[in-house]
Amino acid sequence: MNIEKTWEEALVKIKSTVSALSYELWVNSLSPIYFKNGTFFLSTTSATAKTTIKNILLTSIKNALKSVSEEIKDVDIVDVNEEEEFFKQQAIEEEKQQQTVQLYNFKKEYTFDNFVVGNSNKYVYAACRSVAENPCKSINPLFIYGGSGLGKTHLLNAIGNYITKNYPELKVQYVTCEKFTNDYIDSLKTGNSGDYKNKFREKYRSLDVLMIDDIQFIAKKTGTQEEFFHTFNELYENNKQIIIASDRPPREIATLEERLVSRFSMGLIQDIQFPDIETRTAILQKKVEEENYKVDNTVINYLAECYDVNIRELEGLLKKVHFFATLNNKIANVSDLNEALKDHSVSTKQVVTPDVIMDAVCKYYNINKLDLIGKKKNKEIVEPRQICMYIIFEVLGLPLVSIGQLFGGRDHTTVIHAKDKVSQLMQENNRIKVAVNDIKVMATQNRI
Repeated sequence: MNIEKTWEEALVKIKSTVSALSYELWVNSLSPIYFKNGTFFLSTTSATAKTTIKNILLTSIKNALKSVSEEIKDVDIVDVNEEEEFFKQQAIEEEKQQQTVQLYNFKKEYTFDNFVVGNSNKYVYAACRSVAENPCKSINPLFIYGGSGLGKTHLLNAIGNYITKNYPELKVQYVTCEKFTNDYIDSLKTGNSGDYKNKFREKYRSLDVLMIDDIQFIAKKTGTQEEFFHTFNELYENNKQIIIASDRPPREIATLEERLVSRFSMGLIQDIQFPDIETRTAILQKKVEEENYKVDNTVINYLAECYDVNIRELEGLLKKVHFFATLNNKIANVSDLNEALKDHSVSTKQVVTPDVIMDAVCKYYNINKLDLIGKKKNKEIVEPRQICMYIIFEVLGLPLVSIGQLFGGRDHTTVIHAKDKVSQLMQENNRIKVAVNDIKVMATQNRI
């Protein structure tokens, strides 16, 4: 922001809202000196001028500056005798901010704004957000745990990004347990003098915020546990923020000392669970938007419905399908999934794809797959087709629209009719019931 130009524009507006005398005596005494974090700083000639301006003119000045620039949220006044100390303090804060950035460069793409919140993670998200907005005041320590690829790294970086932006004076450090252990081991190599650990301890105990990831690897490391215990105590007693991440809760970490379990439990322990279908869908939609993938919605629905995996794997599957379709210069759709993911090792539920069920139906009825998904309406084809739609819905739970796409782009109402009809026939006709059950077994137990 060009503060001189901004102030010149604001003066025009101020002149029309205050008296000529006030403008001449007080407004003319002001000069723009600094802008930071939404606050526009002005300097005046004396303490008396500062008091008078704050008492009778500050609102008019603030409104004028806000109308000139949306960046300006507040205005503050210093007198000429305070300027030297003011700039000294700003220099100190800028130096601290630079030091903070040097401690750990958080991944800028990981923020709270682009974290997809669902039932599986809403509580851990709220806890992390609270800590970021009120470090050292709301929850301390915060212990979060969950399996790999569920978003712990995203949340830790989001906390770091938020704090370094909004509390630049704080010293923030993120380390893995392995890094902490290696730093401790390195400190032991310097010898056995009385200050041989001073450098290591100064690094970790002078922090305002310590984030340590993969704490489960501290198990069986007696010396590291001892050192971390004292580091934890030092930070906690000095009201410094501690955030710990793990793949399991404290009491499930083998050989973890009871005193550390107790310390970890002093604040909040919160888990992050596997995402449900709605959350998986939202995550995939967000990824498509961020990466500008050319992917049909049926792909998103299919992956979210059929692949109960962690977020990292889910995004990997999406990327693979998108890449496969890109090679063929097309928008990825459900028909690309089988080919793109044929080498993907998945669980029994995941192996059962629409193609597997279609193949089972074709084998059972001895018909051609092109006829199954085509336009023929003779009974020999319609019955297997409706049964196939029914089984795909029952076994995979695919959205009706997605199922319709698999069968030559049929409307979802056609799928509803097929599903309802087969369901009714199974109650009335034992032959249909046996056929449906046999095909399910063929598809799910790899008997095709």
